[in-house]
Amino acid sequence: MKITINDTKEALGKGAAHEGAELIRKAIEERGKASVIVATGASQFEMLSELTRASVDWSQVTAFHLDEYIGIPVTHPASFRKYLKERFVDLISLKEFHYIDGEVNPSLECARLGELISKHSIDVAFIGIGENAHLAFNDPPADFETEVPYITVELDLACRNQQFGEGWFPTLEDVPETAISMSVNQIMKANSIICTVPDERKAPAVKKTTDNGITPEIPASVLKRHKNVGLFLDKGSSSLLKRF
Repeated sequence: MKITINDTKEALGKGAAHEGAELIRKAIEERGKASVIVATGASQFEMLSELTRASVDWSQVTAFHLDEYIGIPVTHPASFRKYLKERFVDLISLKEFHYIDGEVNPSLECARLGELISKHSIDVAFIGIGENAHLAFNDPPADFETEVPYITVELDLACRNQQFGEGWFPTLEDVPETAISMSVNQIMKANSIICTVPDERKAPAVKKTTDNGITPEIPASVLKRHKNVGLFLDKGSSSLLKRF
């Protein structure tokens, strides 16, 4: 795991996007196409803003949605489909973008998406780490065993509190308790992972991820098994790391 620390979240986003764009360009140069995974949430604002302005032939890129609440319409302010459409998809000209539809039968949607992503080699996964160290919506204890690409999950209280705290929902009670999430093993299949984690509130999760062994109780700790992970931090999110 390569850790890069920036002074600000803006610089963090720029650095993560720059590295990610280079990986996409390399895949297109080598294979004539690229496939990526895209995350959402407040942590991805600056990175996605920079990525959409990067010099990339997006017409050769297929992208996959990382996670989505079950039961949230696309018009809801917290909808990740809405987020990605406005902040990513509508700003570039992708070959394909595969949204997760949280309004249909979850089992059938997981199967549909699983079949689609199984046909692609993922070049770059753009992800973050939650306040409870989750990856996508894989809260602790995360399932490190399943090979199914997409799964339905229950959101724990810490995860739901984060969504409320970031202002996506008016009350904690409004935050859904279930979601569709890309599985840990599917994320880990990506050739490269760009993990963008700004803000001091993420510092405890970052410390747990880097300073402990690999365990389902710290889902993000599994990233240490991957050969090519770039962990991009700012002063706040890296503030508890003794090595820095």
